[in-house]
Amino acid sequence: MSKNFAITGVGGYVAPRHLKAIKETGNNLAAAVDPADSVGILDRFFPDAAFFTEFERFDRHAEKLRRGDESKRIHYVSICSPNYLHDAHCRFALRVGADAICEKPLVLNPWNIDALAELEQESGRKINTVLQLRVHPALIALREKLQQERPTVKHDVLLTYITSRGRWYLVSWKGQVDRSGGLATNIGIHFFDLLIWLFGGVEIQEVHFADAVTTAGHIELQHARVRWLLSIDRKLLPTGLKAEQSTYRSITIDGQEVEFSEGFTDLHTEIYRRALTGNGFSLQDARPSINLAHDIRIATPSGIAANSHPMLRK
Repeated sequence: MSKNFAITGVGGYVAPRHLKAIKETGNNLAAAVDPADSVGILDRFFPDAAFFTEFERFDRHAEKLRRGDESKRIHYVSICSPNYLHDAHCRFALRVGADAICEKPLVLNPWNIDALAELEQESGRKINTVLQLRVHPALIALREKLQQERPTVKHDVLLTYITSRGRWYLVSWKGQVDRSGGLATNIGIHFFDLLIWLFGGVEIQEVHFADAVTTAGHIELQHARVRWLLSIDRKLLPTGLKAEQSTYRSITIDGQEVEFSEGFTDLHTEIYRRALTGNGFSLQDARPSINLAHDIRIATPSGIAANSHPMLRK
């Protein structure tokens, strides 16, 4: 039987992947909410979904459905809202009797996970998170290979992720550390989760450089020494990239490039399939990377003013 979904942040960048996953798994979108009303994307997937620009009205609608016919109630809430709202929207999902499927980062602080775990237990519902790199076939094969080499090998890993962003980024919620968690959380969380999943728990972490648009450091994992750099500064893009390329992503292990540029198309759909069968990634799966991103954030020098960066100067 198909399930009814609701979605928060349906006007955002990542929402189309969730709408596609809901559609491809044979389910229905009952309701959607976003403060912005530029949500024509719904016409491609679920034109009959109820839409709200005010969360309070969305909440009231979900509660009305909860008290009605079982076939009409919301079974899952997909959370695509800004990072700082994820915690509250997970709580909303549990309160209306639904499971959650929450985009990265699940929460900003480790103690938020503890509180959500208590609410999970009280409600009997589950919070799933999107760790899509864990279902990438090439990365699953790499993990199996690495596990065969343990425990004798400690690898040298280099992570570089540069995704060019314009002035708008620092003005938006993404440029506000208290709302996005900063670069390590907003653009780095998937890669930190991947590295921990591949190489084991964090032993040491250091931040070597940080400003509003770039951060870099060192992580010692159980089976790897990692140097990492994250940036939204287009000036750091390697020379030789095609003009239309605004992103550079590279992970090397002992000098060998890890190739996983293909195969991203259906990763969210696979995440949904897992969640719908009770095998989604849990709060505890998300905890190690949330811990690491938080530790990087508090180790980063504070007081970086977004409007002090040249990207915002005329």
